[in-house]
Formats: sequence, structure tokens, C-alpha cells
Amino acid sequence: MEWWAILLFFIGGLVALLLLGLPIAFAFLLVDLLGIIWFMGPLGLHQITLQIFSSLATFTLAPIPLFILMGELMFHSGIAYQTIDVLDKWLGRLPGRLSLLAAAGGTLFSALSGSTLANTAMLGTVLLPEMKRRGYKTSMAVGPIIGVGGLAMLIPPSSLAVVLASIAHISVGKILIGGVVPGILLGLMFAVYIVIRCWMNPALAPRYEYKPVSIMEKCKATVRYVLPLGFIIFMVLGLMLLGLATPTEAAASGAVATLAVILFYRRFCLSMLKETLTGTLDITIMVFMIIAASNTFSSLLAFTGATQGLLEVVKELKLPPILILIGMQVAVFVLGMFMETISIMMIVLPIFMPIVKALGFDTVWFGIIMLINFEMGLITPPFGMLLFVMKGVAPSDISIQEICWAAFPFILCYILAMALIIIWPPLALTLPSMIAVVR
Repeated sequence: MEWWAILLFFIGGLVALLLLGLPIAFAFLLVDLLGIIWFMGPLGLHQITLQIFSSLATFTLAPIPLFILMGELMFHSGIAYQTIDVLDKWLGRLPGRLSLLAAAGGTLFSALSGSTLANTAMLGTVLLPEMKRRGYKTSMAVGPIIGVGGLAMLIPPSSLAVVLASIAHISVGKILIGGVVPGILLGLMFAVYIVIRCWMNPALAPRYEYKPVSIMEKCKATVRYVLPLGFIIFMVLGLMLLGLATPTEAAASGAVATLAVILFYRRFCLSMLKETLTGTLDITIMVFMIIAASNTFSSLLAFTGATQGLLEVVKELKLPPILILIGMQVAVFVLGMFMETISIMMIVLPIFMPIVKALGFDTVWFGIIMLINFEMGLITPPFGMLLFVMKGVAPSDISIQEICWAAFPFILCYILAMALIIIWPPLALTLPSMIAVVR
């Protein structure tokens, strides 16, 4: 069978099963099972079973449940809510103050929760009612919350970054550290956009009476409500940057630090613990099933010759490598309009990574670009996940069309960030290259 027919068999079968409503993990496993029987025979089942076990029984996957546990603890305990008030005091009379608060708070919480959905839901629940009460237009109330919500995928702790590293066979530590500078860059871009728009059109975010707060009061609030969260960030990101911990060790220390901060704030209770552990178990099982299915998919593509056939076609195109890279990103952008992130990862990474290596691109650099593109997919109409999360927490008078239009400027920010990293790779590669130990 020709390589393109094999590829069509796998992709077409997967799309058909997804259209029938089968969950992505089960759809991939079923396609893999049919492919094994068809191309490898019954004996292939034993070989693939051993490969699935070896792909999951690896130390590099340990950060996934620990990062998920951190996010669930943060979400169910609600310890981050007080931080919003502290950041609000520091912003003072800046134009678009509450929108800036969303950008700053979302960037900070991205370094705590690792969950894009939780990040967006929390900011929408806390800030959106106050924004509407203050007369903020929908574009400036909803847009920043949606835009900054996706940063949790890029800034550690990010379980999705670990999933990408596992599927693409990239260093987990490097992909986690590499997302820090691009994540901060995106947060700054959002802030600059908000200030400029609100300065040009003050009606988007009307100014309101601001009660002056002394420096001493701001500092006390910061020490009480921000420094403990900074301690969590240090126990994850700081230990990796200093070369004192592997990603797995940093994830474990981060989970312990999160639990310690919850106990410090006296937010620990048995019901919260039960919800946290249940949520962690549910998400972890699904993620591990997805990783197993994706690794099996990669092996089948290699065994059947589909990967090699695709590589030969790419080599014969004789296009500049940068155009092939841009073509990949356009394909992911289009898929992001209709599919959720992990589904896209499972489909494109086994196909893209051999091409990336053949073209000589840095895999960590490529992984960071892909993460930004995946983030953008979360806010891209018509089926961006964060658009529907925002609709769920927004007042009923805000339509899904208004939410989609509000997300548009932030989509452009994501595209600009991708372009900057493509043009200047050190934005993503300098920090990973500076740390002492990354494993």
C-alpha cells in the first residue's frame, strides 16, 4: 500500500471516529488497534503492548500528575483570589486598570495553576462582573481575560508542555524553561495593547474613583498574599533555573509547596482534598491514555513507511525550510479552529517531528512555537475552548459573537509573538541554554 494511502487510512479513520463523538483517546486507540491488526497481524498486538508499557513507565512523565495536582489544589482552594486585590492596589490610575489587572493576574496565575481553563474561569468569575459594573466595553472586559488565559499552557507548571515534550521526544526541562520568556513577552504585549487602546479610546475602559493606598499598606498586602505564591513559583521554576532539581523533582516540590501554602491560609479541608484528588486522577488517566495512543501512532507510521514517504515528498519540494515551517503552523492554526489542543498534538507531532529534524530545526524552538500556536487555537473561533469557557462565566447579555470579536486582537498578538520567535530564536532558547542542569 502506498504511504499516502496508509496516512489517509489513519487520519480519515480518526476524523470519522471523532465525528461520531468518540473521545480522542479512545478514537486513537481504536484506530491504532485496527492499524496493528491490518499491517502487523496478531503478533503485532504483543509488541505494541510492550511498547505502550515502556512509553508510560518512564520518569519523564512523572511531572504530569504532579502539575495537574498543583492546578487542582490551587483551583479548589481558591488561595489565589486575594492576589487580585493586591495587584489592583499597585496598578493605581493606569488606563484600562482592570484589563491590565486581568493581564497581570493571568500571567501570574499561569505560573501557579498550569490550567488554561481554570485560569480563564477564575479571572472571568472574579473580574468580569466588576468590569461590566464600571462600564467597560465587552472588547476590553472579555478580550484580556481570554487572551491571557492560554498562557498557562506556556509558562511552567504546564502539563500540556510535558505532554508535547513526551510525544515529540523533546527534553521536558528545556521545553518548560523555554516557555518562560515567550510567556512573559506575551503578557507584556497584552499590557501594551491594553494601555494604547484605552489611551486612544478612553470610552473602552472608563476611569473611576480610586482610593489612594499607602506604600506601606501595599507592601504588607504583597508580603501576605503574593510572596507565598511566589514561594510556589520558586519551588518549581526557581529550582529548575538554578539547576537544583529535575522537572520531576521541581513538580514534586511545587506540589508540596502548594499544599503548604494552602495550610498556611487555612484553606485545607477534606471536601477540597477529595475534589482535588478526583480531578487529578481523571485528567491524569486521560492524558496518559493519549500519550500511549500517540506513541503507538508514531510507531505505526514508521513501521508502515508513511513517515519515510512523507519525508521524501518534503525533500523533493525544494522549498526553503522556513516556508515549510510556516506551512506547518498554518495547518495547526486551521486545525485549532475546529479541534482541541491534545487532539491536534496527537495528529500533527508524529508527522511533523521527523520533518523538523530532517530540516535541521531546533526541536525545543519548534516546540515553543507549537505551544504558542496551540494557545492561539484555544481562543480562535468557531470552536476555541476558552471562548466557550468565557461564555459560561460571562453575563447572559454578552453573546458568543462579541466574545469572538473581543479575542481577535489577542490572536494577532499571538501571531506576532510567533513571528518574533521565528525571526529571533534566542527568545526561546537563551534561558534553557543558561541553566546548569536540565533533564
